[in-house]
Amino acid sequence: LLERAEAFKKQKLQLEPEARSYLFELGGGDGRYFLGLVEDLFRIRTEKPLAVAHLKKFLSRRAAAYDKSGEGHYNLISALHKSIRGSDPDAAMYWFARMLRGGEDPLYIGRRLLVIASEDIGLADPTALMVTSEAVRAYERVGSPEGEIPLAHAVIHLATAPKSNAVVVALGAARAVAAQTDDLGPPMHIRNAPTKMMKEQGYGDGYLYDHDTEHGFSGQNYFPDSMKRQKFYDPKGEGREKPIREKLAYLEDLRARLSSASKS
Repeated sequence: LLERAEAFKKQKLQLEPEARSYLFELGGGDGRYFLGLVEDLFRIRTEKPLAVAHLKKFLSRRAAAYDKSGEGHYNLISALHKSIRGSDPDAAMYWFARMLRGGEDPLYIGRRLLVIASEDIGLADPTALMVTSEAVRAYERVGSPEGEIPLAHAVIHLATAPKSNAVVVALGAARAVAAQTDDLGPPMHIRNAPTKMMKEQGYGDGYLYDHDTEHGFSGQNYFPDSMKRQKFYDPKGEGREKPIREKLAYLEDLRARLSSASKS
């Protein structure tokens, strides 16, 4: 494009090699914008080739091209999300800054950070959702530019937090089973019995109040009688989910022992 412009003008732009490279960089891949810069430079009368410093003086760098409702919007939020998921706080902060520079609504970014806190961190760090929620609340109170700082706190917190999608997986698995068994009712012993008739029909009969048991855990069945016990939530053992995993394993063993004792 530059060569064609110079041929059309029948003269060569007086630029130092570094300045010519800088001009290409300023164009940012946008031919129409680039030719506008070239046209501006042709208006400058100079005896010596222009240096980079001259270009910085005469030309202004355009604001980042960013279509807030198109592909650029989705590409950048995807880059931010994946950088956080990949535990790279520096890349995450870069894409966060790029979105702000492009004019993205900080509250939109905040809402996406709330999703990330739930989807990618989950119970591995329960504080992640709290920190992010407070960051969004702070932005709502303060606005830009100061309110962008707590959002940056959330970005760094999420990127450096332990990761787990176990809750998302559990919800998906539970929904799939629920869709196939939505005609099954709760077992009688955990049904509420507000009336005498219901009690006579067996509602609530045999229910064990967990707090009153030896281990604070009755081990009773809470699934429908005709359904085998399901396992939806499988904590990955990262961060806070490590003790959760250990506790669930302990309770599973205790449930088996209590079941065996009740049958003998």
